[in-house]
Amino acid sequence: MPILQSFGPTSTPAIGVPEDIEAVAMRALPWTEAAERDTAPLYARVRAVIPRPEWEFFAPYVQAINALKHERNAVILAHNYQTPEIYHCVADVVGDSLQLAREAAKTRAAVIVQCGVHFMAETSKILNPDKTVLIPDRRAGCSLAQSITGEDVRLLRERFPGVPVVSYVNTSADVKAESDICCTSSNAVAVVESLGADTVIFLPDEYLAKYVAANTRVKLIAWKGHCEVHERFTGEELRQLRENDPSVEIIAHPECPPDVIAEADFTGSTASMIDWVRGRRPQRVVMVTECSMADNVQAELPEVEFVRPCNLCPHMKRITLPKILDSLIDLKEEVVVDPKIATRARRAVERMVELKS
Repeated sequence: MPILQSFGPTSTPAIGVPEDIEAVAMRALPWTEAAERDTAPLYARVRAVIPRPEWEFFAPYVQAINALKHERNAVILAHNYQTPEIYHCVADVVGDSLQLAREAAKTRAAVIVQCGVHFMAETSKILNPDKTVLIPDRRAGCSLAQSITGEDVRLLRERFPGVPVVSYVNTSADVKAESDICCTSSNAVAVVESLGADTVIFLPDEYLAKYVAANTRVKLIAWKGHCEVHERFTGEELRQLRENDPSVEIIAHPECPPDVIAEADFTGSTASMIDWVRGRRPQRVVMVTECSMADNVQAELPEVEFVRPCNLCPHMKRITLPKILDSLIDLKEEVVVDPKIATRARRAVERMVELKS
């Protein structure tokens, strides 16, 4: 089905964090033989993607974080876009937004450290109002979450009375509170069809909306939000890659523009892309998404050659081992959601988490 109409941002970002916010006073840890010994099994996991000199910097932090998180009764959730030393060496749970939301809903830990971006930490807090939720750098935002506000959603509801609202998890708690149900890229089609409506407002990713519209009969009213990582890819650069090597396989995230998806051999969420590579074990593959995910999969499958291009997410890269350690030591930066907003947002998130794909 085609997109019925697209609307663009009309207001200020949903999560405004001053760029001059005081930097975290990170502890400097020296390399020691004990750190090398204690972390040797972890380095074995990532030696294909982390050079030895870099590991000598990372090892003391990995050792300290893994010790302290047990003392704090903390769980570390890491998105697939986190760097290998975080993803493979300190995270307790890794995955895409849906996987992390489900695990956040189940955890018994007293403290949740969200190694991702701000909306993910808000989602964890929404699902765990009585737990301490931390994000190592509060400036880790998201261009999609910043493209729309709760006020924008209320205006859309006035314009399209009775039309249900599906919000991507890449949104603020305020937007989730105005929504009927949330979705991720891995279950967006199933969520849209679960409502039993012939028309749905789908927010805020315009390109994901186009991908969903191509895979359902439901008519979508979209918002013109874009991921600053995925919108930079072009179909032309992928065609050039195929011309240079016809054997290369290309897999893309549905947040990419339609001309990129048209060139891909497979399109899916970050978790689906990882499963595709694990299952097919291609000789050479292009992962059209954030760079670190290719590094994380290559650490697991060193025989697969990952061909760039890829783009870095500046927000994901704000999360580092020193900041994670500081977050655990000082229990900062704590994420707080207004209880009234959280109660309404929780309904939309829980409907997503409970939905059987």
